[in-house]
Amino acid sequence: MSLLKIAHVPPAKIDADQAVLDAVRIMAREGVGAVAVLERGERADLCGVFTERDVMLRIVLHKLDPEHTKVRDVMTAPVATIPEDMTAEDAFNLMVERHMRHLAIVSEDGELLGMLSIRNLLEHLVEDLRRELHSLDQYISNDGPGG
Repeated sequence: MSLLKIAHVPPAKIDADQAVLDAVRIMAREGVGAVAVLERGERADLCGVFTERDVMLRIVLHKLDPEHTKVRDVMTAPVATIPEDMTAEDAFNLMVERHMRHLAIVSEDGELLGMLSIRNLLEHLVEDLRRELHSLDQYISNDGPGG
């Protein structure tokens, strides 16, 4: 299954030169914990990610003004990206190993396709386990006489 089915598609995005407050507004409106940060050029290229963690550790902790601080100055970069054909298990392992909560999903040519959050990934993996458990339960329950 494609990770795009469980990711936020299209991803929440912001221009690198916009204010942090704009990014927070987008995150609140979209109900997400991160926005993809784009650098405008001939095409919009992914240059970073701005997360709730960035708000806490790079804005609040340093008492920066979110209205006057540019996203580019406090974003996480470089951004970790994964291909859309990566398995959910591999994406989960990568997030756990690197202590990340968000991964940008990109096409072969680097186009941003979606943003995968650990929350959406865990919900998907738990649902898979639920289905597997139900299948095993059905298998055991339907066992006929004599074992």
